[in-house]
Amino acid sequence: MTRSSPSPIPQFTRFVALGDSQTEGVGDPDGTGGLLGWADRLAQVLAHMQSGLNYANLAVRGRCANQIRAEQLAPALAMKPDLVSVVAGMNDLLRPRYDRDAVLADIESMFAAFAAIGAQVVTFTFPDIGAVAPLVRPLSGRVREMNIALRAVAARHRVTVIDFEPVPATTDRRVWTDDRLHLNPLGHELVSRAVADGLGLPGADDTWRTALPPDPNQPRPAALTDELRWATRHLLPWVGRRIRGVSSGNRIAAKRPELLPVT
Repeated sequence: MTRSSPSPIPQFTRFVALGDSQTEGVGDPDGTGGLLGWADRLAQVLAHMQSGLNYANLAVRGRCANQIRAEQLAPALAMKPDLVSVVAGMNDLLRPRYDRDAVLADIESMFAAFAAIGAQVVTFTFPDIGAVAPLVRPLSGRVREMNIALRAVAARHRVTVIDFEPVPATTDRRVWTDDRLHLNPLGHELVSRAVADGLGLPGADDTWRTALPPDPNQPRPAALTDELRWATRHLLPWVGRRIRGVSSGNRIAAKRPELLPVT
């Protein structure tokens, strides 16, 4: 009986992350006034595996898919990456004027561009935001439909999909900040572990797929008054910015716009 040879360990030298606030790292402070985030955490894992990794993060909070394509695609291609993450579409999903086909077209054009240069591309499906914030449960259908279409688009371009939709931990309040729009450090760490597993990195496993252990100190399910308080503090201000055409990313630049070594 012959023994199958082990899969080769992935080797990457240029990792570029594209996206919005989640990839920028909002909700995961680095302790020095900046942001860490899942992509930075993954870059550190890759750098520990091998020497010579360079990493850029072009993500900016508040960006929709068409903005990510217009602002981040060309600079990323110029860096000739061999590993790319493209996470886009959630900001589009939350808007009243949501055009799924247009969003998918922007995402697919980015997938195709990176596939054409031989880069390994990683993307995510979205968790059910209605399970995180019950007041926006009417949007759950959009999320499911988007995820189905995104899986099909990714398959056409051999994109690695980290499928968060069926994962219980992604809708656990303990991985989200108080605004329920951004992951906290625990959530960003979970995403980093998931991507490491999806890439087949040494030491990675699929424990990120399991539910978090019970927490006796976990708060009770939110009452209606709690939901209304959350809406007043976080949801309504967000809606107000959308009505005024103001984005949280206005006057925000990418935190790591150039390929730099990861120490």
